[in-house]
Amino acid sequence: MASEIYNEGYKFCQDLRIPCYDTDSAFRLKPASFMDMAQEIAYWAAQALGFGYDDLQRHQTAWVLSRMHFRFERPPKWRDPVVLKTWHKGADGLFFLRDFHLLSPEGESLVRATSSWLVMDLQTRRLVRGGDVLALVDADSRVAEDAIAEPAPKILLPKDLPLEEKGRHTVAYSDVDIIGHANNARYIVWAFDLIDPALTTGASVRDVYINFNKETRPGEEVTLMLGTLREADTVTCYVEGLSEGKSAFVAKIVFQL
Repeated sequence: MASEIYNEGYKFCQDLRIPCYDTDSAFRLKPASFMDMAQEIAYWAAQALGFGYDDLQRHQTAWVLSRMHFRFERPPKWRDPVVLKTWHKGADGLFFLRDFHLLSPEGESLVRATSSWLVMDLQTRRLVRGGDVLALVDADSRVAEDAIAEPAPKILLPKDLPLEEKGRHTVAYSDVDIIGHANNARYIVWAFDLIDPALTTGASVRDVYINFNKETRPGEEVTLMLGTLREADTVTCYVEGLSEGKSAFVAKIVFQL
């Protein structure tokens, strides 16, 4: 159940209630479902400020998510009322930064996230650096506040961690979004499907990091690789998806035992 999006200055907010189809068998909000929620409010917030989907379409371009990091502090559960907030933080080198914060109605912090976006030319499928599109972004509308202080990092696979092939996925109808490629949240679905169910249901997700390195489109086959590091109170899973011999994405998922 969702309400209309409203603003608090240059922050954009939405009151939501966690539906059953966005939760796992422990009733907790799934990481991919959080990404879906974040993507939707990001579209509306950007549109309200004049640099959304329709605005970029006039330049034959679109925003694409490049990196994201989100941290579960207290995962909301089925039927919980929540408030999702987002704001943009302006440009950081080649990236455009946007943060998200999911809270209880009483103000308890549930999930914090930061994301880094780039602009893609929809005809050439190449990245656009600067130019007319970024001129649409009013610097005065940025909010100098961090949900997570450090921008989402580049994920480096541990050199001593072997990754094993665990499956292959062909990009299909259910994966593709309005840009014509696999949606960002689907990569997290693929990653979690590789991981031992005893871990995904028996432990709590603490941090999710993901880098999108190459878009994948309908009919492409993605080879999914998994490596796992176990420590005293955490398990960290690294997942890499390879398409045509190149890295399509890398995810790092930290579980708290």
